[in-house]
Amino acid sequence: MKENRCEDQFLYLILIGVLSSTLLVFVVLGVVFLRKYRFLLQTLKRLKETRFFLGSVPWLEQPSVAPLTPVEEGDESEAPPPQTPRTHLSEISTVRAPSKKLWKVLQEGPRFTKSDLNLLQLIKAGKEGVFYQARMVRGTCNGHGIFTCKISKEGVRAKHVDTEVSIMRKLMHHKNILQLLDWNTTEQPYVLIMEYVSFGTLRTFLQTNRVHLSADPELQSLLTIASYHIALAMQYLRSKMILHCDLALRNIMVNKFPWEVKLTEFGLARDLTRMTSRRRSSRWRNPRQRVPLRWYPPEYFKNNYYSFKGDVWAFGIVLWEMQMFGMLPYPNLETSEEVVYHICMGHKNTNPDGCRSEMLHIMRDCWQEPYTLRPTFTNIVSMLENILENDADYVDVESPQVLVKDRADYEETNSQRASVALNEEKSF
Repeated sequence: MKENRCEDQFLYLILIGVLSSTLLVFVVLGVVFLRKYRFLLQTLKRLKETRFFLGSVPWLEQPSVAPLTPVEEGDESEAPPPQTPRTHLSEISTVRAPSKKLWKVLQEGPRFTKSDLNLLQLIKAGKEGVFYQARMVRGTCNGHGIFTCKISKEGVRAKHVDTEVSIMRKLMHHKNILQLLDWNTTEQPYVLIMEYVSFGTLRTFLQTNRVHLSADPELQSLLTIASYHIALAMQYLRSKMILHCDLALRNIMVNKFPWEVKLTEFGLARDLTRMTSRRRSSRWRNPRQRVPLRWYPPEYFKNNYYSFKGDVWAFGIVLWEMQMFGMLPYPNLETSEEVVYHICMGHKNTNPDGCRSEMLHIMRDCWQEPYTLRPTFTNIVSMLENILENDADYVDVESPQVLVKDRADYEETNSQRASVALNEEKSF
């Protein structure tokens, strides 16, 4: 009996020890959990305070690029413009929070207004703005005496122009992209100042010089060089995750043909790094958004879908435009309904006469369906480089000096023509 009683007491002690240990573990875990919970609450509180602080002082935030999305009717929300004029606190319009008032006071104002510009010559009129060759009435713009300026049309919203400015600032320092020098989005009409180009748009240049270029035996090589530089610009956009959405011959400027052609017009461009969706594409919220139908791919009309392969499709249209000296794509179609039906049915532009087979092959690759079969701009750059290398390997040895002399004379004539036109504009 005594032995059984001792065993029972021993078992009780063991059970009490296990229960005590378990209780102690729960207590310790409870204390640890409580501390972590309190620490988490403190962290969240600090984050909220930090977010509020950054929201109150926008110049401490990292620079960002807002996505350009078509605005639904009645949506009047606007992002703060990158620049505001120097003005007294009492002159500032009503704002939503004191932080925005502080932002408007301390932000650096624009260095020019539209009245400071002397418009010399019209370059082109776009959907949302008009391009001019211009200069400052007094002084220069960041050291540039003559430059290209884009003046927005009536009805263009400041938010839209701010997004275009943000994208152009992200694309700074590329030789084949028209560089932004300054801007003013504080008052209408909004103005963007960009670097100077000698010969306006590539479409106008080809149309004006069609007779001379048609007689040039090196025409196809020249067009290939220009195509290569356009592809380099588009490859750079792809590396920055930016859709152009308006690639066309009219949106390419010429400073020196064909070696200096520059992509411009980012009014429809979209920065995918700033879009809420992680998909590398863009879907228009507003199906009535005005877009260049003749340059848009079938998937846009069928599924309201536009991706980097949509820009590749447009690049193929640009190659066709160059071969046709700026002719409008699908020239036999007049209405928008006919164009959309023609594209959706799989019809393509006819093969240009005299187009080299290599460029025709790239053109057709850009128009493949489904869009996943189209090459990337990296592929296109590589193909064009191979064509240019082959051109460099085969030279007309009988008259290379004559070709060089003709090219120099042609460039000199164009330069003199531009100088004369500029002097005539200055005399007004």
